[in-house]
Amino acid sequence: MSSPATHVWQPSTARTIVLDGFVPVPRGTQPQTPALPMWPLKDPSDVLDYQFDISAALAGNPGDGIASLSVTIAPDNPGDLTLNAALANGAIAVFWFAAGQSGTVYTVTITITTFSARTMARSVLLPVYSLSSLPVLPNDLTTNTGLILTDQNGNPILITGVTA
Repeated sequence: MSSPATHVWQPSTARTIVLDGFVPVPRGTQPQTPALPMWPLKDPSDVLDYQFDISAALAGNPGDGIASLSVTIAPDNPGDLTLNAALANGAIAVFWFAAGQSGTVYTVTITITTFSARTMARSVLLPVYSLSSLPVLPNDLTTNTGLILTDQNGNPILITGVTA
């Protein structure tokens, strides 16, 4: 006699951003503004789960976790990236994103409040490109043969401060 299998869903670790915590800055130095973290490329037709892990920010505070979260996406025009669902599991926020305009890098701003009333806001970039034919960006690094250079996650390596 067979019985149906029960599926336990777990978010994919392939699309996880981990908050590094709060790094102290030595006296007499100016803190440097870090680059915004970036999730891997998304195709406009993908509906995928993306994670944001704040465990490092809650280190030393057992029992603290995400009590509420808010998400804003920019730009926010018809056909742009949409948030299908947002949920929390302890110190990990999970988001389901859909749609998006190819060639657009979206800024997803996440505001989290913990059970201990800590509040933190962070922005994460989510580039959306048609993955069947990745366009050449005006500020991406390419080889002499026209291939786009990518990082270990498959994201294009961009030259900052360059305009088309």
